[in-house]
Amino acid sequence: MTLTKICGLTTPDTLDAALDGGAAFVGAVVFPKSPRHIPPLHAATLFDRARGRAKIVAVLVDPDDALLSEVALILRPDLIQLHGHETPQRAAEARRLTGAGIIKALPIRDEADFASVADWADVADHLLFDAKPPKGADLPGGVGASFDWTLMRNRALPANWFLAGGLSPENLTEAVRISGAPMVDVSSGVESAPGVKDPDLIHAFLKAVSRS
Repeated sequence: MTLTKICGLTTPDTLDAALDGGAAFVGAVVFPKSPRHIPPLHAATLFDRARGRAKIVAVLVDPDDALLSEVALILRPDLIQLHGHETPQRAAEARRLTGAGIIKALPIRDEADFASVADWADVADHLLFDAKPPKGADLPGGVGASFDWTLMRNRALPANWFLAGGLSPENLTEAVRISGAPMVDVSSGVESAPGVKDPDLIHAFLKAVSRS
């Protein structure tokens, strides 16, 4: 069974669509440059309804200690997704500061981008393989780009990894078939505009996952 994370949720109706559809993880992006940014206090109020129904993930980009502490105290996420240039050492510090589990996003374009996977074996609870953004991009993810899913085939990876990048209700089945992903992550693929999640697209994506 493929598990799903719906990321970048900002409204009650879209969060409810994710929960009602069986998403195992729901993500709050705390990163002001993102169109999906939600401040920790707002996120805490919104995501409280998800507690006990799905794992709450705070998505952060190169966070400092102050932000980590604020997110841990106010949002109390189950997991922190590090989506910047964090090192394994920094991820270990984030775990100590927050008490949360760690998801580390690794940007992928070609074979060479898998070189750091082994470095995360003892640090991250999950790895998330996302498409490497174009050079000069302001955002490290959530841009609707995908990478060559065949790169995931026959690769020694930790058991609980996520496939991300350009997934949608239309391509999800093929993506899982080609990559063998045990877990998938979607953000822009269930939006009607940048940062605007669509409950119908969320339901469609989760239905596609249930059939994959």
